[in-house]
Amino acid sequence: MSVLPLVFTSGWASGVNAYAVVLLLGLFGLTGVSDDVPQTLQRPEVLIAAGVLFLLETVADKIPYVDSVWDSAHTVIRPLAGAWVGALLAGHSGSLSDVAAGLVGGSTALASHAVKAGTRMAVNTSPEPVSNIVLSLAEDLGVGGIVSFAMFHPEAAAIICAVLLVSGLVVLVFLISRIRRFLRRRAQRLEERRMASRIQGPP
Repeated sequence: MSVLPLVFTSGWASGVNAYAVVLLLGLFGLTGVSDDVPQTLQRPEVLIAAGVLFLLETVADKIPYVDSVWDSAHTVIRPLAGAWVGALLAGHSGSLSDVAAGLVGGSTALASHAVKAGTRMAVNTSPEPVSNIVLSLAEDLGVGGIVSFAMFHPEAAAIICAVLLVSGLVVLVFLISRIRRFLRRRAQRLEERRMASRIQGPP
């Protein structure tokens, strides 16, 4: 059976929370839930590192503005993780070349990361922190649910991820104007503060 649906699903999920994907796949393989998980993802050091980083992301992802800084730092990490996991899955199954799987996983992770990061920037234009927490919890549950579902129904999971990705990109297009307004207002406030400090002068 082709591993492409699982590669696509893991790529989408990696763009949202790469550490959760590595941790879940590794645990599924280690506990015997799935034979499709490469041994590399089941290694103790990989699971420990993924678990620690997952806990850090769980906290950072729920704090306004900190989540956007975290997303910016992971603009490269998440696509690389998606490509790495995809190549490992392909190498383990032998049904798809490592390069092709890496491209699919990495590009899908980059697209879903763009949706996540852009959505968070739009949410951060709201002064209350509740929306960040709710959205982060929904993302965590979504990644956990879709990766678990993909272990048993990879084709159906891939279809769900494709729908979520396209829907997210459409929503992101509508949110871009809001993000731009927010960035302009923030730049204006910083400029006003600088001007005020110059007028006041040194004490």
